[in-house]
Amino acid sequence: MPELTLTGLRVTLEVAQRGSFTAAAEALGYTQSAVSRQIIATEAAVGASLFERHARGVRPTPSGEALLRHARHMIAHVEAAELEIAGLRDRLAGRLAVGAYPTAAAALVPRAVARLREAHPALTVSLWEAGSPAQLRRLRAGRLEMAVVAIGDGLPDYDFTGLRIEVVRSGRGMGVAVGADHPLASRDSVHVDDLAQEAWIVGVGGEGEPQFGAWPTLEAPRVAYEARGWQTRLGLVAAGLGVSVLPGLAADTVPHGVKWLRVDDPALVLKRETLMVTATDASTAARAMLQAVRDEISESATDGEPLV
Repeated sequence: MPELTLTGLRVTLEVAQRGSFTAAAEALGYTQSAVSRQIIATEAAVGASLFERHARGVRPTPSGEALLRHARHMIAHVEAAELEIAGLRDRLAGRLAVGAYPTAAAALVPRAVARLREAHPALTVSLWEAGSPAQLRRLRAGRLEMAVVAIGDGLPDYDFTGLRIEVVRSGRGMGVAVGADHPLASRDSVHVDDLAQEAWIVGVGGEGEPQFGAWPTLEAPRVAYEARGWQTRLGLVAAGLGVSVLPGLAADTVPHGVKWLRVDDPALVLKRETLMVTATDASTAARAMLQAVRDEISESATDGEPLV
């Protein structure tokens, strides 16, 4: 009877992330027929079809989704074991350059870096904060080993050919930042209808920077201020001059005088995701950084929403 293999699971994950056998083959350095053989073998092992075709490629079947949920954990555990064993042989040393877009660079990535440095004190990690396009250029030029980028609605379509991508997931979705003296600050969550009359502080920025306007499902919201940086926007919020959309990724970074609230909005469909991107032959240090981010997320995740 056919059995599941790590190679088969990795190929299945790659096909699901890329949305096509061809793109997965390019990313993995395989032929398309080799990818097809791995998927066929994996389907034989589980006794179910894993993908169905549509106009733009393939998407997982319900059986495929079930396998993918477990495959992510299995591969993460295997990579963690490999890193631990490698650490017993030879502790990581040298330098690792990591990039992240501003929201990710505010809390998640620094905490992951601290976790990595605690495990491998001989490893020097540099963090470069930049928009996603600049990060990807540096990654392809070999000046970064890992990039944390944002994709989705309102952002450019990036070419990830030849790169390895992994979706970062967290338990916090989109929310709002309000001043500590705001009438809503006594709550932990609000309904979108409670925000209809608010003045909004919105972001402006360069290409590839995931800026946020007013709450996206509100009709004719009133914009009071525009500011490029999060620090300025949150300063305006703290001064009581308006409220601001703030991703859950940055909820723990709000300054004194600001509170983050979850928003209940059944109409909100925000198709944005955060990705960790490396070369397909990522170094041991880069793989250790990937695991550090996963570990950091796992300690705070609650319901597995996409990280934005």
